[in-house]
Amino acid sequence: MKIKEIQNEIVDEFSFFDDWEQRYEYLIELGRGLDAIPEEAKTDDKIIKGCQSSVWLDAEINDGKIFFKADSNAILPKGIAALLVRMYDGQAPLDILASDTEFIKEIGLSEFLSPTRANGLLAMVKQFKFYAIAFQSKVNS
Repeated sequence: MKIKEIQNEIVDEFSFFDDWEQRYEYLIELGRGLDAIPEEAKTDDKIIKGCQSSVWLDAEINDGKIFFKADSNAILPKGIAALLVRMYDGQAPLDILASDTEFIKEIGLSEFLSPTRANGLLAMVKQFKFYAIAFQSKVNS
């Protein structure tokens, strides 16, 4: 499935909720469903800089597609990471780099988050794209 199609699914899912309390609960549920990164893999080089909480992101490339794992020590960032993993997991580096994040505004997430959490979200998106840049350069070499 293409990134835009996944984003549209996410927008549709969030449209079912009447208020932010329900959306918040949904994000928490998404986080609970995220496969955790093993403790020994939670190294400093995998921590996303700019997040208020500790958020780890790891990735590997296989057959030209990037596969992500993420975890956090806080429930809301873990849910946000789960949303981004869902969107970017199994995608080609160029597709990740070409994607936009308009769906974040469409689901109202940018309005709901505090400024520090919004900065953390931006840092997460940047880290996914940094992995795409790194893996794309390997694909081309």
